[in-house]
Amino acid sequence: MLKKATTSIKNKLFVTFITLFSGITSAAWDDFNMTKGVTAISKEVFELHMLIYWICVVIGIIVFSIMFYSMFAYTKKKNPNPSTFHENTKVELAWTVVPFLILVFMAIPASNTLTKIYDDSEGDINIQVVGYQWKWQYKYLEDDINFFSNLATDWDEINNLTPKGEFYLQEVDEAVVIPVGKRVRFLITANDVLHSWWMPDFAIKQDAIPGFINTAWTVVDEPGTYRGKCTELCGKNHGFMPVVVKVVSQDEYDAWVQGKKEEALKMAELTEKSWTVDELTQRGEGVYLKNCVACHQVNGQGVPGIFPNLAGSDIVLNNKARNVEILMEGVQGAAMQSFANQLSEVDMAAVITYTREAWGNAGNGDGEIVTPQDIVEYKKPKA
Repeated sequence: MLKKATTSIKNKLFVTFITLFSGITSAAWDDFNMTKGVTAISKEVFELHMLIYWICVVIGIIVFSIMFYSMFAYTKKKNPNPSTFHENTKVELAWTVVPFLILVFMAIPASNTLTKIYDDSEGDINIQVVGYQWKWQYKYLEDDINFFSNLATDWDEINNLTPKGEFYLQEVDEAVVIPVGKRVRFLITANDVLHSWWMPDFAIKQDAIPGFINTAWTVVDEPGTYRGKCTELCGKNHGFMPVVVKVVSQDEYDAWVQGKKEEALKMAELTEKSWTVDELTQRGEGVYLKNCVACHQVNGQGVPGIFPNLAGSDIVLNNKARNVEILMEGVQGAAMQSFANQLSEVDMAAVITYTREAWGNAGNGDGEIVTPQDIVEYKKPKA
């Protein structure tokens, strides 16, 4: 009986092993390796990685072969009388010189690749990348284009209320757009805490440090959409600030630049418009869901002890001036950051008005709304 049980267990273990092994062998082995990428430098990095990998494999085979041979060939049973010997100068020289030469052989191609990676020459297009909690800001220095890239994944997916999409936590409301075949230089920094801008397909991973600028560059010859993320633990929503770069033809890029400039002109015109409460509230809801919901929650309840409740808040309901000041200046010593450079005058007014009208706040306060002109007035130099 015991023998049958043992045999049954062995058979099950064998079937399990075969199943797991076949699953691994049928998987794409590329999934277990580093990304080869789509740029010349990323492919060079990949080839360097593989060269060093195979050198390490050969070294491992040689070392473990000698070690296992020694373990079996020189056992006490086979050699009851141990040998007595002293150091061997030739052997010691060999195991010193050979590793040194191997390291030199590895260092030469590595140094050549690193020299290319850290080439800081001017780009055809220069983009300043600024990390915020938890979003990225992009400034196209030649074309005076400036926008924020926010996570676009629906919060119902994040809260497991709906099925997760193909690009869960890897989609943004506005991607970086660059043309094919042009040298693009990224000047990477941060506004608040440490971030890290990572784009594996370009072989770029550069820390974003407040008060310091790191640089990276790329030339992409294959149009497409490429995705990365922040790889520095920058706070509670560290995983909610993806990087998306869209590579397009030169004509598409020129049209995009023109569209962004026209969009900026329209936004300036909107500042002069007379807005109704409903218009500001509707626009403000979208702004809130992009910028505020992570801390203050969809229902405005915040996180007790960390992020304040906006629903029923006395400041939100009755102190318009302080309400504007908090969003424009932030709160020193607290997690609330300044949104003065993140939101346009229209969006700033809209989101403040939305918080004064949402979650049952409407009709319970002073009834005032914040207009874009209020924000323009706030920004004027004080006498």
